[in-house]
Amino acid sequence: MFTTAPAPNFTQTRLPDDLFAAINALKQELNAVILAHYYQDSDIQDIADFIGDSLELARKAANTSADVIVFAGVHFMAETAKILNPDKLVLLPDLNAGCSLADSCPPEAFAAFKADRPKHLVISYINCTAEIKAMSDIICTSSNAVKIVNQIPANQPIIFGPDRNLGRYVMEQTGRNMEIWQGACIVHENFSEKKIVQLKIENPQAEIIAHPECEPPVLRHANYIGSTAALLKYTQSSSSQAFIVATEPGIIHQMQKQTPHKQFIPAPGNNNTCACNECPHMRLNTLEKLYLSLKNQTPEITMSQELQRAALKPIQRMLEMS
Repeated sequence: MFTTAPAPNFTQTRLPDDLFAAINALKQELNAVILAHYYQDSDIQDIADFIGDSLELARKAANTSADVIVFAGVHFMAETAKILNPDKLVLLPDLNAGCSLADSCPPEAFAAFKADRPKHLVISYINCTAEIKAMSDIICTSSNAVKIVNQIPANQPIIFGPDRNLGRYVMEQTGRNMEIWQGACIVHENFSEKKIVQLKIENPQAEIIAHPECEPPVLRHANYIGSTAALLKYTQSSSSQAFIVATEPGIIHQMQKQTPHKQFIPAPGNNNTCACNECPHMRLNTLEKLYLSLKNQTPEITMSQELQRAALKPIQRMLEMS
């Protein structure tokens, strides 16, 4: 649940000439930390104190000594930071930065799905709302989903949600049969198998690397499948000099910084307007909004203590099992 404040009015607020310096000054003044996901714009990644995928960011949020957390990501990520830090001020630069995957799992519908399967353990991908987390037994990320499922007794039935593609991938990797909630991410479902194959023909030296949220036809062509952080690490360790990257292209900024001599080609989506496949929600955050969020200490993420406590338990189990 979000508490909204009036949206920043750029026409009434004069922005400083040097946003990087202004943001750093506010960070010092407020004892604030900026956590940014790999899918954010490059400027936000460059100003952030810590960049990571969902698991890395959850760990960082759990251990920060900052008084203020600015989460440059989407709303479920900022919610997770608030769940882990109920007494800290948690800010999200743009409250409209939602998540199609989280939205694909309405709490009322998921509650009914769970009620029909009372003997099932609920493992939920972290890309979900606080309400879904509160209904879960264990949270997972794409980095640790296989590891967590492998720790569950073989005779224990499992509900896995909300991403059907990650759930399908985990079943293949673990040999476990799970009841899968049929949610999906608009970015990872939108990759074009046909266009990726054409890119491979044009760049035969390139390896295809893909996130497990992608659909099976795309994963079948992948030389390597892994979480966002795992994909970044793979491009550093692989001897290949070129990669076709089937995940949100924001990660390419870090790939290029780590190995500037290598080539990174964003995998195209099914649309005809862009050669890449950007997340429209992630890209709502901007450097200007980040500055205004710190300056005005809003928009703030809030939730009830009851919801916070219920959602915290499965996150703690994930961190313990990881």
